[in-house]
Amino acid sequence: MLFLQLPLFLVLLPGGANEDGFQEPISFQIIWITSFYNRSWTEELLSAWLGDVQTHKQERNSDTVIYKQPWSKGNFSSEDLMEAENILRMLFVRSVQAFFNYASQWKIEYPSDVQIAGGCDLHHGGGSVGFVRMAYQGSDFATFQKKSWLPSPEGGIRAQLVCRLFNLYQGTLEIIHNLISDTCPRFLLGLLDAGKADLQRQVRPEAWLSPGPSPGPGRLMLVCHVSGFHPKPIWVMWMQGEREQPGTQRGDILPNADGTWNLRVTLDVAAGEASGLSCRVKHSSLGGRDIILYWGQHSSMGWIFLAVTVPLVLLAGLAFWLRKRWTYCDPPSALSPLE
Repeated sequence: MLFLQLPLFLVLLPGGANEDGFQEPISFQIIWITSFYNRSWTEELLSAWLGDVQTHKQERNSDTVIYKQPWSKGNFSSEDLMEAENILRMLFVRSVQAFFNYASQWKIEYPSDVQIAGGCDLHHGGGSVGFVRMAYQGSDFATFQKKSWLPSPEGGIRAQLVCRLFNLYQGTLEIIHNLISDTCPRFLLGLLDAGKADLQRQVRPEAWLSPGPSPGPGRLMLVCHVSGFHPKPIWVMWMQGEREQPGTQRGDILPNADGTWNLRVTLDVAAGEASGLSCRVKHSSLGGRDIILYWGQHSSMGWIFLAVTVPLVLLAGLAFWLRKRWTYCDPPSALSPLE
């Protein structure tokens, strides 16, 4: 059934039909962080994500799941969601209990953090890949592959002992396998379907250029600002004609308050080599018509702006002065003779 729905996935995925290289897999994952403070006190934090969009969260040490988006339930019924929550809760309780029971044997340190990320990726070529990854104290610890836990080299003997114990419970291994290979892909497709209006929203980016802080004598920092775009995938590059500039530095794509995104892309060049450089922006909302901004035009555009606005300001000031002068002048009396 899953693979019959994959054409729907290709249509719903933001940027799915774009040929500019945005065809990355999209993932749904649940991130579970547990802090062990001592042998009897733990604190947990849970969140779920569709790509970069948070869909669910759970308050610290609470059983209440908060649906962050109007479409966060996908097309699952309340009963299906409750069953999935109960299964996840059971797996969590068993894991925590195992850590407590074998703390001395595994040489568990207090305080310590265990992070578990589990979910699935859907690919444009078809098919899904489930995953579960575990980290201990911020380092890779174990992964779930082919219905068994495999220790990571960074985990050392402790990871080997944990995996050896977890692999004894065949029923639990089967449950985890079904969750990431069947339940997760179906839920991901349901989220894409239920949230398609929001996920497919196309907002055109705005772009402008500015100089950045001088990187040194005789050099310029060229900054290309791109903001207000949705969805998140975007391609921005400094160019010389049709040649990409290898020194282009891309910052992180950051969120705006309205749900759109922004990005800064910079290039450090010699002052005499800036002429002819341009910033090129590709985005699914542009319909194949790239934004191209040439360095040097940003300053000429500034002069055009001044040439337009300064006369308008002067005219507004003159009108205000004439109006003020007329207000303070005595109007001629209606009874006085005309001179």
